Amino acid sequence: MSDNPLKSLTDYSHFVAELLNHPSVERSTVVVWSDSPYTGVAEGEVHFSNGVRLRLREELDFEANLIASYGYEVYQDDERLYWYDDFPHPNDPDLASTFPHHKHVPPNIKHNRIIAPEISFTQPNLPVLLNEIEGLIKEKGEEADQEEGETHQ
Repeated sequence: MSDNPLKSLTDYSHFVAELLNHPSVERSTVVVWSDSPYTGVAEGEVHFSNGVRLRLREELDFEANLIASYGYEVYQDDERLYWYDDFPHPNDPDLASTFPHHKHVPPNIKHNRIIAPEISFTQPNLPVLLNEIEGLIKEKGEEADQEEGETHQ
């Protein structure tokens, strides 16, 4: 595989398969496909423990070595916890430093946006997302342990 997995369908497919072959991933429906030598799509869901899942769609440009557009949504069971998208909000000065990358977070998740400094068009975002989700799972596990401890006192 090349240094930049965004160079070809084969490289990106292998990159995704290796990345998702991880103990924290319970199952995945993510597929990487293409209908031209220059472009591709990665889409599907990655299921983790505790009912956490990532839904993703990336449009890939292998000729330019980049992610042309994306959407990433993280759920706990049926509740959408947060999402990332690249829809531009040029009139929001709080998002300027990572334009157009941003994250929607509670409360008022549709309109509450924060910067997304680790999300990019020029490098794969999946490692960032998986690390973030693993932290979330660990945090939720610790919260559950605390609640269980409180009920046994």
